[in-house]
Formats: sequence, C-alpha cells, structure tokens
Amino acid sequence: MTQVLPIDIEQSILHKDIEKYGKVHLFSKGELIFTSEEMCKIFFFILDGRIKVSQVNLSNGKEQTLKILTHGDMYDVVTLLDNKIHDNLLYALDEVTIIVFPIDVVKKWMHEDPDFNKLLFPYIAKQFRDIEELALDLSFYDTSTRLLKLISKNINSKNKNKLNLIHDLPHEEIASLIGTVRKVLNRNIQTLKHDGIIDVNHKNIKLKDTQKLLDQLPLA
Repeated sequence: MTQVLPIDIEQSILHKDIEKYGKVHLFSKGELIFTSEEMCKIFFFILDGRIKVSQVNLSNGKEQTLKILTHGDMYDVVTLLDNKIHDNLLYALDEVTIIVFPIDVVKKWMHEDPDFNKLLFPYIAKQFRDIEELALDLSFYDTSTRLLKLISKNINSKNKNKLNLIHDLPHEEIASLIGTVRKVLNRNIQTLKHDGIIDVNHKNIKLKDTQKLLDQLPLA
C-alpha cells in the first residue's frame, strides 16, 4: 500500500496491520458514509475529499452541521472510546476516499502502540475544543460574527485569498455550519461583499481583504 496515512502511523509498528486490515472505500458526492450501526464496528481515516458530519432534530427536521472532515481526519473517536452508537450523519461533499479498519484493531493500537496514541490523543483534544468553540459561538455571537470566524478559520496558509473546505459549499451548508438559515446567511454574505472583504463568483467564496476581515473579529 502506498503511503496514504500520516507518517507517524506508516512508520510505526502498525505497518503490518495497515497492510492486513486496511480496506479502501470510495463514495460518490452526496452519498451516506456508512450508518451509525456500521460505524460501531469500524474506524477510518480520510484519504481524499470532504465529509460533512451533522445531526438532525427529528421533531422539526433542523440540521446542525458539526464539522467538515478532510484528508488526515479520522472517525469515530467517540465510539472508539465509549463503544456506543454515535448518532451522527456523514455525507460525502465530494468524491471521497477513506481507509477503513475494524474498530477492535484500532483499540489494540491504543493499548500497544505509543506512536498511534501520540497522533490520536491530540486529535481527540482538538475535536473536543472545536465542539466547545461551536457551542460558545452559537451562544455568544451573532450570525455575522460567526460567519467571520468561520471564514477566518479556513484561510489558506499559502494563499491568503483562498479558503479551505468551505470555498465552494452551497450556502445551505455554510448556514448550517454556523447555526443559521440560508436567507440570513445571504444577507451577511452581501454585507461582506459590500465591505470589500469577500467576493462570490458562482457560489465560490474568495477572500479579498484578509486584514479587514481580521479587524472585525472579536478579541480573543
């Protein structure tokens, strides 16, 4: 198998397990990435593409997008730790490639391989912090500020005018990421365009003035 996982794993004692147990799966855009019941038995790393993770309120049909996963991300650390069904929905936002392992194999890695834990535990901490930040943003900030924060977190490190992950998402998806609806989001996008902060071409968002965006963010 060519190197497709983080180098920390590829060069650890797990190499034989990767060759033995790892299975590559392909998903088309819009396709469901396994069911909650199936996810209780497996653990995967994303090799290519983006996956939306969300939850739906069954009483009113409202969807809240929790995060977008991409290359290098792993799922599901919650089930890995507590062995319980995690009622999230995962959908492919692009053509997606993942490598899947039996969850019992990954649990063995946790107990036997320090290199895997050096990768896993910081990743778990980051996921918890991201969820905590989302909860605080929904409580403390208005839609405009939440949109500014989302854009700032997705600024490309090599090209400040480009955005990662969200640049070509439908407005419904971006709205769900910040806990609002498309109509409200569209008003905020138009304001940012008018202020010269972003440009939108065929629903693709491009950052025009990074400093002006950062100046409008609340102080940490």
